Formats: sequence, C-alpha cells, structure tokens
Amino acid sequence: MALRWFLLLILTGSILFLVDVTHSAARDARKAYIVYMGDKPKNGMPVTPDLHVNILRDIVDSSINNDIAHEALLLHSYKRSFHGFAAMLTEQEAQKLAGMDGVVSVFPSKKVSVKTTTSWNFVGFPESIRSGPFESDIIIGVLDSGIWPELDSFNDVGFGPPPKKWKGICQGNNNFTCNNKIIGARYYRDGDHFEEDEIQSPRDSSGHGTHCASIAAGNAVSNASINGLGLGTARGAVPSARIAVYKICWNYGCGVAEFLAAIDDAIADGVDIISASTGGVAPADFLNDAFAIGTFHATVNGILVSMAAGNEGPQKKTVENIAPWQLSVAATTTNRQFITKVQLGNGKIYEGLSVHVHDLQGKFYPLIYGGDAPSKQEDGNGSDSSLDEDKTKGKIVLCDRPDKDGKGAGDGAIWWNVSAGVILTGKQVVEEIEYADNPVAAAYVNLEDNSNIYKYINKTRDPTATIWKSKEINDVLAPYVPSYSSRGPNALNPNILKPDIAAPGTYILAAFPPNVNNGAKYKLATGTSMACPHASSVAAYVKSFHPKWSPAAVQSALITTATPMSAKTTPHAEIAYGAGLINPSRAPYPGLVYDLDVQDYIDFLCSQGYSDKLLEQITRDKTTSCSSKSDNETVNDLNYPSFALPIKDPKFVNGVFHRTVTNVGSSNSIYRAKVVAPSGLKINVDPSVLSFTSLGQKKSFVVTVKGPIEQSSMVSASLVWDDGAFQVRSPIVVYIQL
Repeated sequence: MALRWFLLLILTGSILFLVDVTHSAARDARKAYIVYMGDKPKNGMPVTPDLHVNILRDIVDSSINNDIAHEALLLHSYKRSFHGFAAMLTEQEAQKLAGMDGVVSVFPSKKVSVKTTTSWNFVGFPESIRSGPFESDIIIGVLDSGIWPELDSFNDVGFGPPPKKWKGICQGNNNFTCNNKIIGARYYRDGDHFEEDEIQSPRDSSGHGTHCASIAAGNAVSNASINGLGLGTARGAVPSARIAVYKICWNYGCGVAEFLAAIDDAIADGVDIISASTGGVAPADFLNDAFAIGTFHATVNGILVSMAAGNEGPQKKTVENIAPWQLSVAATTTNRQFITKVQLGNGKIYEGLSVHVHDLQGKFYPLIYGGDAPSKQEDGNGSDSSLDEDKTKGKIVLCDRPDKDGKGAGDGAIWWNVSAGVILTGKQVVEEIEYADNPVAAAYVNLEDNSNIYKYINKTRDPTATIWKSKEINDVLAPYVPSYSSRGPNALNPNILKPDIAAPGTYILAAFPPNVNNGAKYKLATGTSMACPHASSVAAYVKSFHPKWSPAAVQSALITTATPMSAKTTPHAEIAYGAGLINPSRAPYPGLVYDLDVQDYIDFLCSQGYSDKLLEQITRDKTTSCSSKSDNETVNDLNYPSFALPIKDPKFVNGVFHRTVTNVGSSNSIYRAKVVAPSGLKINVDPSVLSFTSLGQKKSFVVTVKGPIEQSSMVSASLVWDDGAFQVRSPIVVYIQL
C-alpha cells in the first residue's frame, strides 16, 4: 500500500538452494553442500540446528582454524517439511557425511541465477516475449508520490512523440521536465504548506512512485542491482508504453481529495490503465469511498484501475479496494529470498531476514542492549532518538520488537547512524520492516532469537557480534502469499471474491531516486504496492493487443488465465490470492471473457439498495435506471469471472449463479465445462457445452452449488471452460460468513 512505506514482510519456511559464504581466507577450499536426510522425524522429535552442528563436529577436520566455529559452517537447517541441512564443507568432509547412517544424499549447492529483476521471469514472462502491436500507444497513469525522470528506466531513447489521443500537460515548475516516455505529469496538494523536504512538482521526494512506475512501464535496464544484490534486468511488462504521472502522495500520506482530482484529470488526459497503490479500509458504503467513486468513473470511461489489496494481513476481512470495478491485487513471494546472519562472539549464529549491503567483513563489535543505552527522553527500545549516541557509537545494538504501530524497531539506531549495526526484532518472524535496504548493517530476528542474544549479553563480560552482508537464496516454496498481504472475504460484498488476483510483491528491485537512497538508483522493496503495478503492467500488455476491450474484459482475462496457487503454502487460499498468480503470457489470449458494461454495474448497485434517483445523480444521465433484470437479480448474478458463496450453515449450501461469456478465441469453437470440487459439494453447470460460430458471440449458463461443506469453514472448487486450445478457469469459493 502506498505510503505505508515499503512494509516489508518476512516469511517463515525452510530453504533449499544456497549461495556460497566465506568468512576467511582459510575457508577458500570449502563449498556449500546440501545434506539431505529424508522426511522429518515421524515421532514428533524436534529437529534443531544444534543437532546439525553436532553432526558437523563429528565430521569436520579438527585442524579447522580456531576463528571459525562449527556453528559458522551451518548455513541452513531444514526442519519444517523435511530433514537436512546445508553447510560449508570440503570435498572430503562431504564424502564422509555421505557414508553416515541417516544421510540420503550429499551434493554441492548451486548458485541460483537471478534475472523488476526476477519477478517477470518468475511469472513466465521473459524479456524476449512478443510485444503487443499497440504497446507504444498505451498510456499508464501512475497515481503515487511522483517520479524521478532522469533515471534510465524512464529515458525516451527510441521513443516517438506521444500518442495523438494524449491531452495531458507537464506541470514542471522549473525543476521537472517530461519526455516521450514520461509524456505528462501533474501534482496535487491541499493547501500551500509544504514541508522542507517536499518537492513542489511531480518530482518524487520519497521514492515510492518512482519504484512503482518502473515496475509498471520502466525501460529494460540491464545489470540493475543494489550493490550487487538482486542483479538482473529491471523492466516493466510493457517497456514501450508511456507513463503519465499524478503525484497525490506526500509526507503525510495520500489524500483522497487529491486522488479524486488525479482520477478526474487522468480520465480526461486519455490514459488507458491506472495504477494506484493506494486505498483505505473497506468502505461501509461505496458512495462514501473516494476510491470507489473515482474508479467507478474511470471504469465507465473505459479505464481499468489496478489497486493494491492492502498490507493488513493475515487477518481476515482486511482486503481493500473491493468494488467489482476495481482490480484488487494481493502480493506473493517470488523465488528470491534474502538472509542476513548475526554471529555472536561465542560462535552462535542467528539467521535473520532483511536486506542490507554493508559488509562488516567479519569484524566483531561490542554488543549492547538498546534498553541499557536510553536517552534521557525515551525508553531505549531503539525508537527514533531514543538511544544515547555516546553509548551506542561503534557498537551493535540489540533492539526490542516494535509496538503495535510499528515504532520502536531500531529506527533511531539506524537513522542516526550512531551504531555499527542493529539487530532488530519483529513479530513472530519479522513481519514489519520499513526499510528494504538498511543504511547500516542490520538483521531482523524473531522473538526467540532476540531472547537468546539478550541472554548472551547478560551472561558475557564483553559481548561481541558481527552482522554479515545479506545473501540471496532461492525460496523453493514460492509462490505463496506472505502474511502482510490483506485477506478477504470482501467486507462489503461477500459474494464478490476479493482480492481478484495475486502478483509478485516481495523483494522487488526497481528504480529509485538516488537522493533518498544513498546515491543508489535501485531499491528492493516489499508490499502490495509492488504487486499492484505488476498487474497494471499486465493489463496494459493485454490492452496492447486488444485496445478496444472494456475494463471488465481485461480484468476477466487476467483472472481466468491466472496460474492456480496452493492452499498448502497459503492456507487462506482464494481469500488470500484470488484466482491465483498472474500469468502475463496467457493473459492476452483468454478464449472467453466475462464482460460487463455500465448498465451491469448500475444493476449491481441497484441490488445493493441504491435508488434510481441516486444512481441518476451519480451518472448525471436521466436515462439511468435499474433495469427490469435488476428487479430479480441478486449480487450472485453480476457477470463476474469468479464465484463466491457465503453461507451461514455448513450443512445447507445452496447457491445459483447466472453468467454470460463472450467468445474472443476461435470463431468456431466448442467449450465443455470441467468442474473440480471437494467431496460432498455438488456443482452443476447448465448447459455444460457452449458452441460458438463467431467472435463476439455470447452464451449464457447457470452454475448451481449445493451440498454440505465438511470439516472446514471454507472449501475451494473451480470451473474451467475448455475447447482444447483455451482453458478459461474461474475459482469457486464456499465459506462460512464471518
């Protein structure tokens, strides 16, 4: 979400692929090996890193240098889903381990080639993929904190003049110029008071808007990284598309009044897609929600609006931007993960999750607890200005967990640069980090590790520690929805599944203003703010092939072509990831679409209790009224590409959905319905075969859902229309209403 700046999620879970780590020249002969020991113990006996350290003590050459503890050789302990570990070993030690009882195999770890830089490849969208014929005519309006136009992601080399449909302006204020890539820019601010570090132009003073814009439509820039981390090609899915900037976010956040002003301009300016990583809590009424109002008008004018689902997870009913005309985007992980190790003077190593590029080169510094170095004004938990500079200078500081507002997590120790490093503490396993690349060496550890480090400080006369530079590893469990991404069900309309879809949002490397990034031009960031422009970019990609498609048709294409995800790694299933992971390469070719026009949305609002008079006021069209169809229509009958059925009693499930699909695949085609449903749930599709003889032809059908749902508060099913060439998949979710 915008301006909950870069809420960084950290995940639990074991990792399989590693990168080499070396702590001294004495270890040059060592390589990272994986020791696989099969499934986890069935007797319930816990597997701990100490067990693996003891194994290493038995096999590691006793001539090892004294400055490297056995704990330092252990890279990972695999203990949640299977059993094993990874360690720095010599070839002889690896052979010795391979002969031990209980060891299935030992093999060298491979460095993972990382190619934002990895996210597009991760969703199956390589740089070489075919561009749409109208890509350079597509304009993405980015409503955010502005943009830094001088970055390579936004240069206009090779671009022609703006599309003729463009009617916007470049509101430069002498310190900002547009080009043929950034074809327009405006800024919005209530009142004339600007804070000292705020820039009175579309220029970005925080970085969030720049980051999102480069994900959505940034040029392809090779060798992008943050001091070597995340190395690859940074790009949007539509690098030839144009960008229109609408700066609505400032130090205080994003004003809803500014949002509406920007939407108003963007519609008139001629944008094709709007990307807005903003939003508030789910509204109690659409007409009292600026985001719902603004996006409704954009939709009526043929513009799809992609928005962040929110960073308030994992609690249910926290998803934002829930109107059916909004594309609500959840965040997923990619196969990229970063770890940072904290090593204590006693050799113990704690694996934290954060990103920093400051290499202390194995040097140990005095370690203190932040509570022992408070300033006179604060309590010493590590919050802004709360540490005594004289007591923390040149030391590594252990800080306590943040409070419920996320404060007190070491901000002072980091921002004031008074320490050599900071050990931060998050909820459970690091769920809130404001920085993706900390200005000093820093690692987030969980509460248990914090306690162990605190005990070490108290029991040791001269405690010391070092923090190793972050390492990039492969997350074999990806994709899954991390805990920060907001969950459904839809709080206002539980029959409309939200979020709609999921896209990469964790550890996303993209362009960033160097003046607020220690001179670096790229930054790693996490949040649904990063997922949103991925979806915006794919929507623009679809538009580049089908410029006349309605917003609903584009939205349907994204939803029905999504790659299904697993409830095993994301227990909240569809109320966490919607239809699944976005699939850019398939999105322009959905076969069938669930289309909607203005009257469909009006009828939906009628079913919600809005009167003809009120809707006429909204559209300013005297012909606006609830159609005869809406008299008998329920919210189930909105022609939405997903199916959600809230129930009160799991023993009695009875839902009926009316839908119509439009043929956009092959002129002559026959689609057959394929239903996947859990035991006990009966889903009938009538008719079960749809025959088309031309493009644009429409066919209607009815889906009936009956039967009890057993031993669960929610069950997942799906309907796929298949003609042999196209598979049009819709999720079906039945859940007990909260």
